[in-house]
Amino acid sequence: MRYDIVIIGAGPGGLTAGIYARSRMMKTLILESGRVGGQLMSLYPEKGIHNYPGFESVQARKLSDRLYAQAESLGCDIHDNEKVDEILEGSEEIIVTTGKSQYHAKSVVVAIGMGDFNPKKMDIPGEAELTDKGVSYILPVKEGLVGKKVVLFGGGNSAIEMALISDTVTDTTIIHRKPEFRADECNVEALKNSNIRAVMNTTATSFNGNGKLESITLSRDGKTYDIPADLAVVNIGIDADLKVLKKWDLELTKEGRVKVGLDMSTNRNGVFACGDVVEYEGKNKLIVTACGEAATAAQSAYKFVKKPYWA
Repeated sequence: MRYDIVIIGAGPGGLTAGIYARSRMMKTLILESGRVGGQLMSLYPEKGIHNYPGFESVQARKLSDRLYAQAESLGCDIHDNEKVDEILEGSEEIIVTTGKSQYHAKSVVVAIGMGDFNPKKMDIPGEAELTDKGVSYILPVKEGLVGKKVVLFGGGNSAIEMALISDTVTDTTIIHRKPEFRADECNVEALKNSNIRAVMNTTATSFNGNGKLESITLSRDGKTYDIPADLAVVNIGIDADLKVLKKWDLELTKEGRVKVGLDMSTNRNGVFACGDVVEYEGKNKLIVTACGEAATAAQSAYKFVKKPYWA
Protein backbone atom coordinates (compact mmCIF):
# COMPACT_ATOMS: atom_id res chain seq x y z
CA MET A 1 0.00 0.00 0.00
CA ARG A 2 1.15 3.55 -0.73
CA TYR A 3 0.87 6.57 1.54
CA ASP A 4 1.96 10.18 1.49
CA ILE A 5 3.13 9.78 5.08
CA VAL A 6 3.70 6.87 7.46
CA ILE A 7 3.87 7.83 11.14
CA ILE A 8 5.59 5.38 13.47
CA GLY A 9 4.07 5.61 16.94
CA ALA A 10 0.54 6.39 18.12
CA GLY A 11 1.17 8.34 21.30
CA PRO A 12 0.21 12.02 21.56
CA GLY A 13 2.98 13.03 19.12
CA GLY A 14 2.15 10.44 16.50
CA LEU A 15 -1.60 11.04 16.67
CA THR A 16 -1.10 14.81 16.46
CA ALA A 17 1.17 14.37 13.43
CA GLY A 18 -1.62 12.36 11.83
CA ILE A 19 -4.19 15.05 12.59
CA TYR A 20 -2.05 17.75 10.96
CA ALA A 21 -1.12 15.53 8.00
CA ARG A 22 -4.79 14.91 7.28
CA SER A 23 -5.50 18.66 7.47
CA ARG A 24 -3.23 18.80 4.41
CA MET A 25 -5.16 15.90 2.83
CA MET A 26 -2.14 13.61 2.93
CA LYS A 27 -2.91 9.89 2.78
CA THR A 28 -1.81 8.90 6.27
CA LEU A 29 -0.94 5.66 8.05
CA ILE A 30 -0.09 5.46 11.77
CA LEU A 31 1.66 2.31 13.01
CA GLU A 32 1.82 1.47 16.72
CA SER A 33 3.81 -1.45 18.12
CA GLY A 34 1.52 -1.79 21.14
CA ARG A 35 -1.66 -0.05 22.25
CA VAL A 36 -2.69 3.25 20.75
CA GLY A 37 -1.92 6.00 23.27
CA GLY A 38 1.74 5.34 24.00
CA GLN A 39 2.87 6.09 27.55
CA LEU A 40 -0.51 7.64 28.38
CA MET A 41 -2.10 4.20 28.15
CA SER A 42 0.84 1.97 29.04
CA LEU A 43 2.14 3.70 32.17
CA TYR A 44 -0.49 5.93 33.76
CA PRO A 45 -3.94 5.66 32.12
CA GLU A 46 -5.75 6.77 35.29
CA LYS A 47 -3.50 9.77 35.98
CA GLY A 48 -4.95 13.25 35.82
CA ILE A 49 -3.14 15.67 33.50
CA HIS A 50 -3.34 19.31 34.58
CA ASN A 51 -1.05 21.10 32.14
CA TYR A 52 -2.52 20.22 28.75
CA PRO A 53 -4.06 23.35 27.15
CA GLY A 54 -7.82 23.47 26.97
CA PHE A 55 -8.42 21.18 29.95
CA GLU A 56 -8.46 22.15 33.61
CA SER A 57 -7.78 18.47 34.18
CA VAL A 58 -8.07 15.45 31.92
CA GLN A 59 -7.50 11.77 32.61
CA ALA A 60 -4.61 10.34 30.55
CA ARG A 61 -6.87 7.64 29.12
CA LYS A 62 -9.47 10.20 28.03
CA LEU A 63 -6.88 12.47 26.41
CA SER A 64 -5.54 9.49 24.47
CA ASP A 65 -9.07 8.49 23.44
CA ARG A 66 -9.82 12.01 22.17
CA LEU A 67 -6.64 12.21 20.11
CA TYR A 68 -7.31 8.75 18.70
CA ALA A 69 -10.90 9.60 17.83
CA GLN A 70 -9.89 12.86 16.14
CA ALA A 71 -7.16 11.23 14.05
CA GLU A 72 -9.48 8.41 13.02
CA SER A 73 -12.36 10.76 12.19
CA LEU A 74 -10.09 12.75 9.88
CA GLY A 75 -9.23 9.64 7.91
CA CYS A 76 -5.97 8.33 9.34
CA ASP A 77 -5.43 4.60 8.92
CA ILE A 78 -4.33 3.42 12.37
CA HIS A 79 -2.82 -0.02 13.00
CA ASP A 80 -2.01 -1.09 16.56
CA ASN A 81 0.16 -4.06 17.56
CA GLU A 82 2.19 -3.69 14.37
CA LYS A 83 5.87 -3.05 15.02
CA VAL A 84 8.09 -1.47 12.39
CA ASP A 85 11.20 -3.50 11.58
CA GLU A 86 12.92 -1.46 8.88
CA ILE A 87 12.80 1.89 7.10
CA LEU A 88 14.39 1.25 3.70
CA GLU A 89 15.29 3.51 0.81
CA GLY A 90 13.34 2.80 -2.36
CA SER A 91 14.04 4.29 -5.79
CA GLU A 92 11.65 7.21 -5.29
CA GLU A 93 10.04 6.36 -1.97
CA ILE A 94 10.61 5.03 1.52
CA ILE A 95 9.68 1.42 2.27
CA VAL A 96 8.44 0.72 5.80
CA THR A 97 8.35 -2.98 6.70
CA THR A 98 6.61 -4.61 9.65
CA GLY A 99 6.02 -8.21 10.67
CA LYS A 100 2.67 -8.03 8.93
CA SER A 101 3.15 -6.01 5.76
CA GLN A 102 5.19 -3.58 3.70
CA TYR A 103 4.20 0.03 3.09
CA HIS A 104 5.45 2.50 0.49
CA ALA A 105 5.66 6.08 1.75
CA LYS A 106 6.70 9.43 0.36
CA SER A 107 7.65 10.54 3.89
CA VAL A 108 7.98 9.14 7.39
CA VAL A 109 7.61 10.63 10.87
CA VAL A 110 9.26 8.76 13.75
CA ALA A 111 7.26 9.31 16.96
CA ILE A 112 8.09 6.26 19.05
CA GLY A 113 8.49 8.09 22.36
CA MET A 114 10.87 6.09 24.54
CA GLY A 115 10.71 3.10 22.21
CA ASP A 116 10.20 -0.28 23.81
CA PHE A 117 10.06 0.56 27.48
CA ASN A 118 9.39 -1.00 30.83
CA PRO A 119 8.83 0.62 34.22
CA LYS A 120 11.98 0.72 36.35
CA LYS A 121 12.03 -1.87 39.10
CA MET A 122 13.21 -1.27 42.64
CA ASP A 123 15.05 -4.62 42.68
CA ILE A 124 14.34 -5.38 46.32
CA PRO A 125 13.24 -8.62 48.00
CA GLY A 126 9.59 -9.50 47.45
CA GLU A 127 9.12 -7.26 44.41
CA ALA A 128 9.12 -9.99 41.77
CA GLU A 129 7.11 -12.42 43.89
CA LEU A 130 4.40 -9.87 44.70
CA THR A 131 4.13 -8.15 41.30
CA ASP A 132 0.41 -8.14 40.39
CA LYS A 133 -0.28 -9.35 43.91
CA GLY A 134 -0.16 -5.92 45.48
CA VAL A 135 2.94 -4.52 43.80
CA SER A 136 2.13 -2.61 40.61
CA TYR A 137 3.64 -0.08 38.21
CA ILE A 138 0.30 1.32 37.08
CA LEU A 139 -2.40 2.87 39.26
CA PRO A 140 -5.57 0.74 39.01
CA VAL A 141 -8.92 2.36 38.30
CA LYS A 142 -10.06 4.51 41.20
CA GLU A 143 -12.90 2.20 42.14
CA GLY A 144 -10.40 -0.60 42.75
CA LEU A 145 -8.56 1.45 45.39
CA VAL A 146 -11.44 1.87 47.83
CA GLY A 147 -10.67 0.47 51.26
CA LYS A 148 -7.01 -0.23 50.52
CA LYS A 149 -3.89 1.20 52.10
CA VAL A 150 -2.05 2.58 49.05
CA VAL A 151 1.65 3.45 49.04
CA LEU A 152 3.25 5.17 46.05
CA PHE A 153 6.96 5.51 45.31
CA GLY A 154 8.39 8.39 43.27
CA GLY A 155 9.05 12.10 43.30
CA GLY A 156 7.86 13.32 39.91
CA ASN A 157 4.58 14.61 38.53
CA SER A 158 3.23 11.16 37.67
CA ALA A 159 3.75 9.77 41.17
CA ILE A 160 2.14 12.78 42.86
CA GLU A 161 -0.76 12.91 40.42
CA MET A 162 -1.45 9.22 41.02
CA ALA A 163 -1.34 9.83 44.76
CA LEU A 164 -3.84 12.67 44.41
CA ILE A 165 -6.23 10.34 42.57
CA SER A 166 -5.84 7.67 45.23
CA ASP A 167 -6.36 10.22 48.01
CA THR A 168 -9.88 10.94 46.77
CA VAL A 169 -11.02 7.44 47.74
CA THR A 170 -8.62 5.87 50.23
CA ASP A 171 -5.72 6.04 52.70
CA THR A 172 -2.63 7.12 50.73
CA THR A 173 1.09 7.53 51.39
CA ILE A 174 3.83 8.69 49.00
CA ILE A 175 7.47 7.85 49.65
CA HIS A 176 10.43 9.62 48.05
CA ARG A 177 14.12 8.92 48.54
CA LYS A 178 15.06 12.61 48.24
CA PRO A 179 14.34 15.54 50.62
CA GLU A 180 12.33 17.38 47.95
CA PHE A 181 10.00 16.44 45.12
CA ARG A 182 11.06 17.18 41.54
CA ALA A 183 7.45 17.64 40.40
CA ASP A 184 5.84 20.92 39.30
CA GLU A 185 5.16 23.33 42.15
CA CYS A 186 1.40 23.19 41.55
CA ASN A 187 1.39 19.43 42.14
CA VAL A 188 3.56 19.73 45.23
CA GLU A 189 1.19 22.38 46.59
CA ALA A 190 -1.82 20.16 45.89
CA LEU A 191 -0.07 17.34 47.74
CA LYS A 192 0.54 19.58 50.77
CA ASN A 193 -3.16 20.51 50.83
CA SER A 194 -4.31 16.88 50.64
CA ASN A 195 -4.58 14.10 53.22
CA ILE A 196 -1.64 12.24 51.68
CA ARG A 197 1.24 11.36 54.00
CA ALA A 198 4.54 12.34 52.38
CA VAL A 199 7.55 10.40 53.68
CA MET A 200 10.86 11.87 52.49
CA ASN A 201 14.50 10.71 52.56
CA THR A 202 13.23 7.15 52.74
CA THR A 203 13.73 4.01 50.66
CA ALA A 204 12.02 0.64 50.56
CA THR A 205 14.11 -2.42 51.42
CA SER A 206 11.51 -5.15 50.90
CA PHE A 207 7.91 -5.92 50.01
CA ASN A 208 6.41 -8.42 52.41
CA GLY A 209 3.47 -10.80 52.26
CA ASN A 210 2.36 -14.38 51.81
CA GLY A 211 0.70 -14.57 48.39
CA LYS A 212 -0.26 -10.89 48.55
CA LEU A 213 1.31 -7.64 49.71
CA GLU A 214 0.84 -7.07 53.43
CA SER A 215 3.58 -4.63 54.45
CA ILE A 216 6.62 -2.71 53.23
CA THR A 217 9.94 -2.42 55.04
CA LEU A 218 11.34 1.10 54.85
CA SER A 219 14.74 2.52 55.69
CA ARG A 220 15.61 6.01 56.89
CA ASP A 221 18.78 7.26 58.54
CA GLY A 222 20.02 3.69 58.92
CA LYS A 223 16.89 2.52 60.74
CA THR A 224 14.26 0.16 59.30
CA TYR A 225 10.58 -0.20 60.10
CA ASP A 226 7.46 -1.74 58.54
CA ILE A 227 4.26 -0.07 57.38
CA PRO A 228 1.06 -1.92 56.40
CA ALA A 229 0.10 -1.79 52.71
CA ASP A 230 -2.40 -3.44 50.40
CA LEU A 231 -1.09 -1.83 47.21
CA ALA A 232 2.32 -0.42 46.31
CA VAL A 233 2.60 1.59 43.08
CA VAL A 234 6.17 2.08 41.86
CA ASN A 235 6.69 5.13 39.63
CA ILE A 236 10.43 5.81 39.56
CA GLY A 237 10.99 6.10 35.82
CA ILE A 238 11.29 3.82 32.82
CA ASP A 239 13.98 1.74 31.17
CA ALA A 240 13.94 2.71 27.49
CA ASP A 241 15.14 0.64 24.54
CA LEU A 242 15.88 2.75 21.48
CA LYS A 243 18.33 0.41 19.74
CA VAL A 244 16.03 0.34 16.71
CA LEU A 245 17.06 3.94 15.87
CA LYS A 246 20.52 2.77 14.83
CA LYS A 247 18.96 0.05 12.73
CA TRP A 248 16.98 2.76 10.97
CA ASP A 249 20.25 4.67 10.24
CA LEU A 250 19.16 7.78 12.12
CA GLU A 251 21.80 10.15 13.45
CA LEU A 252 21.68 10.23 17.23
CA THR A 253 22.69 12.68 19.93
CA LYS A 254 25.03 11.68 22.74
CA GLU A 255 21.92 10.90 24.79
CA GLY A 256 20.89 8.31 22.20
CA ARG A 257 17.92 10.28 20.89
CA VAL A 258 17.26 11.40 17.32
CA LYS A 259 19.10 14.52 16.18
CA VAL A 260 16.78 16.90 14.31
CA GLY A 261 16.80 20.30 12.67
CA LEU A 262 14.40 23.10 13.53
CA ASP A 263 11.93 21.61 11.04
CA MET A 264 12.16 18.19 12.77
CA SER A 265 14.12 16.77 9.82
CA THR A 266 16.60 13.95 10.43
CA ASN A 267 19.73 12.97 8.53
CA ARG A 268 17.59 10.79 6.25
CA ASN A 269 15.84 12.40 3.31
CA GLY A 270 12.08 12.49 3.88
CA VAL A 271 12.29 11.15 7.44
CA PHE A 272 11.23 13.44 10.30
CA ALA A 273 10.90 12.87 14.04
CA CYS A 274 9.07 14.31 17.06
CA GLY A 275 8.28 13.72 20.71
CA ASP A 276 10.37 12.07 23.44
CA VAL A 277 12.48 10.24 20.86
CA VAL A 278 13.93 13.63 19.84
CA GLU A 279 16.62 15.44 21.84
CA TYR A 280 17.99 18.97 21.51
CA GLU A 281 19.33 21.67 23.80
CA GLY A 282 16.60 23.10 26.03
CA LYS A 283 14.14 20.27 25.32
CA ASN A 284 11.27 20.15 27.79
CA LYS A 285 9.64 16.72 27.81
CA LEU A 286 5.94 17.49 28.01
CA ILE A 287 2.95 16.17 26.11
CA VAL A 288 2.33 19.62 24.67
CA THR A 289 5.95 19.76 23.47
CA ALA A 290 5.54 16.48 21.61
CA CYS A 291 2.35 17.77 20.00
CA GLY A 292 4.02 21.01 18.89
CA GLU A 293 6.94 19.11 17.39
CA ALA A 294 4.47 16.77 15.70
CA ALA A 295 2.69 19.67 13.98
CA THR A 296 6.05 20.91 12.70
CA ALA A 297 7.08 17.42 11.55
CA ALA A 298 3.81 16.92 9.67
CA GLN A 299 4.09 20.34 8.01
CA SER A 300 7.69 19.63 7.02
CA ALA A 301 6.67 16.26 5.58
CA TYR A 302 3.93 18.00 3.59
CA LYS A 303 6.44 20.46 2.14
CA PHE A 304 8.78 17.59 1.27
CA VAL A 305 6.08 15.54 -0.45
CA LYS A 306 3.90 18.18 -2.11
CA LYS A 307 6.53 20.88 -2.70
CA PRO A 308 4.06 23.79 -2.60
CA TYR A 309 5.14 26.97 -4.36
CA TRP A 310 5.26 28.92 -1.08
CA ALA A 311 7.56 26.51 0.77
